[in-house]
Amino acid sequence: MTHTPFTHKQILPGATIGVLGGGQLGRMFAMAARRMGYRVHTFSPESDTPTGQISDLEITAAYDDHAALLAFADAVDVVSIEFENIPATTLDFINERVPVRPASGVLHTTQHRLREKSFLQAAGFPVVPHERVSSIEELRDALHKLGAPCVLKTAGWGYDGKGQRVIRDAVELNKETESAFTALGGECVLEKFIDFERELSVVAARALSGEFAHYGVVENSHRQHILDYTLAPADVEESVARRAIEIARSVLEQLDVVGVLCVEFFLAKSGELFVNELAPRPHNSGHWTIDASVTSQFEQQLRAVCGLPLGSTEMLRPAAMVNLLGDLWQGGEPDWAACCRASNVKLHLYGKQTARPGRKMGHLTALAATAPEALRLARAARDNLIGKTT
Repeated sequence: MTHTPFTHKQILPGATIGVLGGGQLGRMFAMAARRMGYRVHTFSPESDTPTGQISDLEITAAYDDHAALLAFADAVDVVSIEFENIPATTLDFINERVPVRPASGVLHTTQHRLREKSFLQAAGFPVVPHERVSSIEELRDALHKLGAPCVLKTAGWGYDGKGQRVIRDAVELNKETESAFTALGGECVLEKFIDFERELSVVAARALSGEFAHYGVVENSHRQHILDYTLAPADVEESVARRAIEIARSVLEQLDVVGVLCVEFFLAKSGELFVNELAPRPHNSGHWTIDASVTSQFEQQLRAVCGLPLGSTEMLRPAAMVNLLGDLWQGGEPDWAACCRASNVKLHLYGKQTARPGRKMGHLTALAATAPEALRLARAARDNLIGKTT
């Protein structure tokens, strides 16, 4: 992969930031950039996107449209990514004209589960036992080797539980393995199912200078493979938190990340930490930082890619974040006024025009004296959206 050397000059307010991708992460990044005096251009195959609604210019074109990419690159001072399902070759092409942060090599590694796990394993990070599978025969062999239950995942382009199947019974291998593999297709990774105590994550940032900052360890709970809520901070032993942060720092350093990256963990009942996945951009489990930290994860991404010093990650108050999925719209428009009656709860909507079950439409963040109390407030506010009695 080609990486053009650029000087590490600071990119100051008044400059133009390019964003690849048009989703809600780009929207919140663009809000942080606009607030600090930057202009924002976004590039994605779709129009009227959450990011585009906040940007100065929205370019709608395919990620392999070189003419459009050239025009985009020539009009911005630096480019960052909004999600990882963008061809690494697109970043390489842009990087010939303008710096891209994080670099394409980070994306190349993290957007493919097997490459990601190979990197983690080779670097000595704790990962779940796994096997590469590309045929029914390899899947059967891997199941016998790892033992059921296991999780079968596509090697590339998966998020929010898409491209995953749990295989629970090693006795009925034939039907279950064939249906699971056929449903996913292509190259996959089979992971041993971990009997974990809880899911944790660390959102961290690394600057051009190598400066490192983190937001501590948070606890996450998923429903149907989609994040339901995050508690900040997580109620874990200090030794566990310290180890998770050490791993996150080492991951960012070894990948040479410039920007924000989230490390997702399983905490096993034995107390052992396993790295589950990496996300080389702001993360759903860091949304609480907008309201409860001195510097949000989105401002931190901006500071990092612009070569500025990182901001304070001090937590102002314990917080909880709950996702608002399209399911809440199935009975009609949610009752926003009822939700807003909770004074310690902040509403964030993403500007998506169509609500579908499982689609992330927004989130709520609550602040309180403790994270569990914040979660109670956030859940109650979410229930109020649909008139649910708790």
